[in-house]
Amino acid sequence: MGVVYKAEDTKLGRTVALKFLPEELSRDSEAVLRFQREAHAASSLNHPHICTIHDIAEHDGSQFIVMELLEGQTLKHLIGGKPLEWHKIAELGAQIADGLCSAHAHGVVHRDIKPANIFVTEHGEAKILDFGIAKLIAPVMDPAATAEVTLTCMAIGTLPYMAPEQLRGHQVDARVDIYGLGATLYEMATGSRPFEAQHPTQLAADIIHEAPQSPVQRNRDLPARLQEIILKSLEKDPANRYQSAEELQADLRRLCAGTAVPTSPRASARTLAFASVALALLGVSGVLVYINRAGSKVVPAQRAQIASLAVLPLANLSGDPNQEYFADGMTEALITDLAKIRALKVISRTSVMRFKNTKTPLPQIARELGVDGIVEGSVQRSGGRVRVTAQLINAPTDTHLWADNYERDLHDVLRLQSEVAQAIAREIQVAITPEEQTRLAAARRIDPEAYEAYLKGTLHHHKLSREGLNTAEQYFQLALQKEPAYAPAYVGLSKVWFSRGDIGVMPPAEALPQGKAALLKALQLDDNLADAHAWLGNFKAIYEWDWAGAEKEFRRAIQLNNGSDGHFSYADLLISLRRFEEWKPEARLTLESDPFSFFNQTFINGWHLVYLGRHDEAITHLQQVLAAQPDYSSARLGLWGAYYKKQMYEEALAEAKKFFALLHEDEVVKAMDRGHAEGGYRLSMKRAAEAMAARSRRTHIPAIRVARLYAHAQDNDKAMLWLEKAYQQHETALIHAAVFWDWDDLRGDPRFQALLRRMNLSS
Repeated sequence: MGVVYKAEDTKLGRTVALKFLPEELSRDSEAVLRFQREAHAASSLNHPHICTIHDIAEHDGSQFIVMELLEGQTLKHLIGGKPLEWHKIAELGAQIADGLCSAHAHGVVHRDIKPANIFVTEHGEAKILDFGIAKLIAPVMDPAATAEVTLTCMAIGTLPYMAPEQLRGHQVDARVDIYGLGATLYEMATGSRPFEAQHPTQLAADIIHEAPQSPVQRNRDLPARLQEIILKSLEKDPANRYQSAEELQADLRRLCAGTAVPTSPRASARTLAFASVALALLGVSGVLVYINRAGSKVVPAQRAQIASLAVLPLANLSGDPNQEYFADGMTEALITDLAKIRALKVISRTSVMRFKNTKTPLPQIARELGVDGIVEGSVQRSGGRVRVTAQLINAPTDTHLWADNYERDLHDVLRLQSEVAQAIAREIQVAITPEEQTRLAAARRIDPEAYEAYLKGTLHHHKLSREGLNTAEQYFQLALQKEPAYAPAYVGLSKVWFSRGDIGVMPPAEALPQGKAALLKALQLDDNLADAHAWLGNFKAIYEWDWAGAEKEFRRAIQLNNGSDGHFSYADLLISLRRFEEWKPEARLTLESDPFSFFNQTFINGWHLVYLGRHDEAITHLQQVLAAQPDYSSARLGLWGAYYKKQMYEEALAEAKKFFALLHEDEVVKAMDRGHAEGGYRLSMKRAAEAMAARSRRTHIPAIRVARLYAHAQDNDKAMLWLEKAYQQHETALIHAAVFWDWDDLRGDPRFQALLRRMNLSS
């Protein structure tokens, strides 16, 4: 359909491919329209196994598409008339099916799936090319124009790979792509097409009426299960084929996972001989047994041990970008369920979300996250049903170990999540205690509107802004209206109240008691909620200064969920109590569970290292955070403190100004400039404190911020005055009083010592 050139995008500095419509076709309105439709159809798709379309443009009357540049070869050249290894067939086939899942979810049918339209990159990744004759189920162009094109192009395709209904001119749907992929798999498996008649009329008749020769007759090393998959894809009647690319992908993933191995007559003896040796060496314990259709037992070798997992963001296949929150919520729920298993390290949400919509190879992701296994998959919500497809991958080798799909009524979405988690746990053979098994199996039915409101509330809470918290509260309240006994919604409400106090939009003394009430209600409904115990521990530390009670809650939270949140809260408690040796393992587990969290990097590798006197290390880590997230105010505050401890006052002042600028405290920044001009660092802090104290008479200002400025100005009397206000308001940052850098000049003051004693802290 076009001439392709390698080119440089000078605006974005990337190498791309330009696909031009040939000059002779530029005068053909039908070809131009089809060419434009390729761009429209493909540009709506963003998937690792579909060639990315960046733009469409025109030059001197010739239209061209700007697309991703691929290095490698087409599948047609890779086959070259010879069969491929069966595991490569299954892996590439699953990748192609994965791309089709995304296309079909967006309403796009390719209608010309064939080896020449599949590109295999140098890294072994399949990419679907040329959506030039795609039929749009949900048209992206004007409906009248689309209808005309559909009528004109009804029988367009490449004859050897066209489905019978396509040849007959019948209305087609996504199942024509299933057939095209089946014909492609056949050619990968045998080196030849399913039907090889040379005359077009005879070839079309064979496709419509004749059965293809058994692939195993052409390739005796082919697994019987792969033959079944291929022939099911090539069924004449669309109703007898796989009904979706997801179903086909799941079967191919199972084959990749090793639950089906070569069972042709020549391969069976070799496999069974190996199995007998494996049984002798390994014993029956821990060996997976597969019963094939003929009844013979085939025992693959024991798989590598998986003790750590990352659940990558589940793809949203609902065909609606507004459903991203639902897929992200399902991802977080699956992470939470798996983290209930103490013997398994599961990477937290923050770190895996950085790989959303990326094309980073799985082994690289595994190395960066420090895991043995990766779970990836998709979520498709349609009407009152939800479908989840999940696959487990041995990360270092990028080999598939297991795949399955689950479909449930939305009322059973919690049970679905639990089933997926339990299936993964079984596959990796991780040790699960009876208590953990009970908690995993405890999922119940829920009102779909309540669950949807809960997910939206969680989404808005993550924004940590005044408006976001207000919206989150509304959604959590809506969830409880629909489902009054849904404990996680009460935990969501508690987080809203705690966050309001923490970010300074209202006094903690007003916010925290309401947060505690919601927590106690949640725990009354379900005492096994790790989040509820972790936040109750925060309340006991912040509001009651009950350190022993807080520690008990944090330990219980970690017992219930081995994720980073509980470990961080416990680490923060331990360092606040100056229990530095006990802090080390909790800090390590926090970072291992969520290595890319800016929050964890800022506090564990930033603030906490400053508390420990490791200022240079803290500066290095905080600068790394700010290189990626320049507007992260907590990192600016930490860097200010590290420079202050090193008596690098000019650098400290620069970071202090950036910190307050991020809080939109422009008056404070100006006051710092005036004070610095008058008398350097100390006076800049004093003028800033005065400006903030004046503003506190008009609006709520966290007292700890004013106390900090007066402390840096070495005005101990006013610093203590504002610290007393922070104490009365139970401000969050006060729990670090025994270690925080701001109070170094106050540590010998009897008033400060008395304050610590009232908080049950020692200096």
